[in-house]
Amino acid sequence: MGMGAAQVAAAKRLRWHVYGCDARGLLDPPRATQTAVWTDIDRDGKLDLFIGNENAPMQLFLNQGNGKFVDIAESAGLNKTGFVKAVVAGDYDNDGYPDLYVSNFRAQHFLFHNNHDKTFTDATQEAGIGQQGPTFPAWFFDYDNDGLLDLFVGGYYSSLSDVAAGYLGMPQKGEPLRLFHNLGNGKFRDVAPEVGLSKVFLPMGHNFGDIDNDGYLDFYLGEGNPSFAHVYPNVLFHNDGGRYFTDITASSGMGILPKGHGIAFADLDNDGDEDVVSVMGGPDPGDEHNTRLFENPGVGNDWLRIHLVGVKSNRAAIGARIRVTFKENGVERSVFRDVNSGGSFGSNPLRQHIGIGQAGSIEEVAITWPVTGRVQVFRGVPIETNVKIIEGDSTYSTYRLARLDFRTPGKGLISCAPAK
Repeated sequence: MGMGAAQVAAAKRLRWHVYGCDARGLLDPPRATQTAVWTDIDRDGKLDLFIGNENAPMQLFLNQGNGKFVDIAESAGLNKTGFVKAVVAGDYDNDGYPDLYVSNFRAQHFLFHNNHDKTFTDATQEAGIGQQGPTFPAWFFDYDNDGLLDLFVGGYYSSLSDVAAGYLGMPQKGEPLRLFHNLGNGKFRDVAPEVGLSKVFLPMGHNFGDIDNDGYLDFYLGEGNPSFAHVYPNVLFHNDGGRYFTDITASSGMGILPKGHGIAFADLDNDGDEDVVSVMGGPDPGDEHNTRLFENPGVGNDWLRIHLVGVKSNRAAIGARIRVTFKENGVERSVFRDVNSGGSFGSNPLRQHIGIGQAGSIEEVAITWPVTGRVQVFRGVPIETNVKIIEGDSTYSTYRLARLDFRTPGKGLISCAPAK
């Protein structure tokens, strides 16, 4: 049966997009993948693309600056083959260059140290991460606000009985969650047993954010498996001052059962706290489910949102470091953020939402830009507003966002109320 005019036009559009992408060097060759990360590996101000593939070598596309990319994975020492479920970027040793972590479902896991010359060294064993069982999610974040990026990795091997055993305080089989604390000397130590995370789950979608604006990052795991028999509740962990993680799934009402495939933290209604979106459902017909939006009721803590714009650095400011310093109950403390898109199976906004507890005011905001390493310090930044900082500018600007109404019938997401 021949195609109609509309089908022919659609096919031409599709062909144009495919060839347009291929002309940029990103489809040579096409491979099965579920994970990728943008990062500037050589600090030239242009974002490069690292891709983890399934049963095929990983790829590192270097940005040529003319709209084209070239795969340098082999010369960079990254052309490893595995069944990759997560690739994440972060400067774990604070030398100014992003390093890479690879979570592998069926083989060795890798921590690659950036050598500053478009090559990487496998630092997995030296860093104390070593061989693990099957894993899925991963991300870099500073869970204890000590200025060093830590590494979270979620195991992906368990059964319903194993998950239930954990809630009953009984022994569990399978690969547990792991939290690698950055020791500051190029090495990590798994502190999951000490902080309440040495438990077995089956996480797919996942991400982190600060649900109560206390300045410490919490996380949410979307669980499941393609099998119809594997249905597990999603899990929310609250970060208690960087010392312990508490499972608050039941009290939060977020322990839904449909399979969680993608998680995002974002203040969608612009009321000053982060809401959570969870894309639900399995891959097979009959296993679909509605996406969930969890509105945050708020707890009254203060906050600040920072939108960075790179000039010499990449425009999205990916890789920039933020330090917000304030006094809370007379005690000075700092909150640290690394500008990235969040976890590996889900995505958060690049505009950084930063909780500051009961600060009342901010002493200073310090930005370290990724290309130059220049540190800009701003004082007198107001709380509970959005701040835009352009690289190199000596001043910042503030702006308000209109509040969105999730609750009033008939208004929905497109109805706005005046901002406070």
